[in-house]
Amino acid sequence: MKIDQVKIRDPYILLYDDRYYMYGTRSESCWGMADGFDCFISDDLENWNGPVVIFKKPEGFFADRCYWAPECYHYNGCFYLVTTFGGNHVKKGIYILKANQPTGPFSLFSQRITPADWACIDGTIYFEEEYPYLVFSRSFEDNPDGEMCMMRLSDDFSNAEGGSERLFSAAAVPWAKPVPFIKEEMGIDGDVFFTDGPSLIRHPDGSLCMAWSSWGTNGYAVGQAISKSGRIIGPWQQDRLPIFSENGGHGMFFTAKDGQTYFTLHYPNDKYAERPLLKKVVFEDDGISFATVASHSGT
Repeated sequence: MKIDQVKIRDPYILLYDDRYYMYGTRSESCWGMADGFDCFISDDLENWNGPVVIFKKPEGFFADRCYWAPECYHYNGCFYLVTTFGGNHVKKGIYILKANQPTGPFSLFSQRITPADWACIDGTIYFEEEYPYLVFSRSFEDNPDGEMCMMRLSDDFSNAEGGSERLFSAAAVPWAKPVPFIKEEMGIDGDVFFTDGPSLIRHPDGSLCMAWSSWGTNGYAVGQAISKSGRIIGPWQQDRLPIFSENGGHGMFFTAKDGQTYFTLHYPNDKYAERPLLKKVVFEDDGISFATVASHSGT
């Protein structure tokens, strides 16, 4: 199938052994009961085989919904799937699964990484000075301002070392807007902001760029934050305008076989219509921008 026929949200692409492996949130079960994750495989970023089931909820498993945003890392000879799980009686949190192959089968490796009393989603791993760090979103159920946070992981990814650090909040970002349907869908009064989908990349000038998503003027959008210090802790400077503003988001960076850096996100952000979309990454004098991909179904 072509890439725009793959029915997922939150796409994540791993290049391993000269093949591309794409992971994501199942569109059809994103907002209700869920029971697994899939993988799609390609040699050229345009034609994909799958889905291959890489994780299926075991009998008695604690989580039955919020199977969101799986990201796969090849590390120390194994494959680690960083993902969100939740349930009616379990706050959303970040967990890590493990397998010997990028196609699984994956099984639960870590206990809950993020704090038990926090609602957290969308974890991504970034290495700084050879140490792994988890960057994640603290959800609006805990703080209506929406927070992006980080914590250091143990070298084997099995647990967090130390506490969490707040990086920034969506409420303080010029382009981020309150969610317009929060009262109707969640029963929450007042202005509510959110952060999600963080992905980090090193700029050639040494700064650190983070793409992340929130609600903008035209719906779901991707913004850019820059750490001039080059460190995860920041301080983070936010662009005044999003870098992708038209009803799509939650993307990640990856480098293709030819060395080109891409950003893949889901578009549109309409229920059951989401598809992966590729953009070329252009490194500007101050941050990044996206360019249209002529092939790979880019728009």
